[in-house]
Amino acid sequence: MSEGKLIGLDLSAASEEVVALLLDDPSGDTVFREILDANRQRPEILRLLYDHPNTPEEVAAEAASQLSLPARISAEAPEGVSEEPEEQEPRLQRREGILQRIQRMSVGQKIQLAMRGGKDVRGVLIRDPNREVVIKVLENPKITENEVEMIARNPSTPDDALRYIAKKKDWIRRYNVVLSLASNPKTPVGVSMPLIPRLRLHDLVILEKNKNIPEAVRNSIKRYLKLRKK
Repeated sequence: MSEGKLIGLDLSAASEEVVALLLDDPSGDTVFREILDANRQRPEILRLLYDHPNTPEEVAAEAASQLSLPARISAEAPEGVSEEPEEQEPRLQRREGILQRIQRMSVGQKIQLAMRGGKDVRGVLIRDPNREVVIKVLENPKITENEVEMIARNPSTPDDALRYIAKKKDWIRRYNVVLSLASNPKTPVGVSMPLIPRLRLHDLVILEKNKNIPEAVRNSIKRYLKLRKK
């Protein structure tokens, strides 16, 4: 996936809640710099950057200067102690915190967040009942092909998202994405049918016996397998 800036997201207009979640679940170090550059006139955002433990020193120093605050002092690790920060809370607990914060957001805030949120944020927003939020998650320039594969396989993924994935040439070239879509019982029949000729014989045999798959798709696979035997 492309390494882009915050495509389609005006960070200068992003709410404090959205910015705080972007900082807690960043998709890369550049997010801190981009947030700083877009919000030099917003003291509340500069303060978030200044206070956040993961803000790079250079960015924190610039935020401190804008706020007329003293530069942050980095605590050096004692000799013989690893400088790698310890996990402050289990990943599951952190994910639950993100879920709760997202649930309190408006649709507009979710859309802003979906365009650049990190992996945990994307994992929450892809299940949002609002179609536009889900599509914006898939348009996020940082989304990985492995995530797309998991989304395509998940029966709880909205129909619109499955259709969107099937139309993306870069994704649909991957066999595992094709198989995930075809195996998903919730994939619309009109999406599944054209994928049948692209599946391997072994996988077709398994799918033809899978009663979770729509009957129309299984019958189509059965006919296709007969044709291949001739």
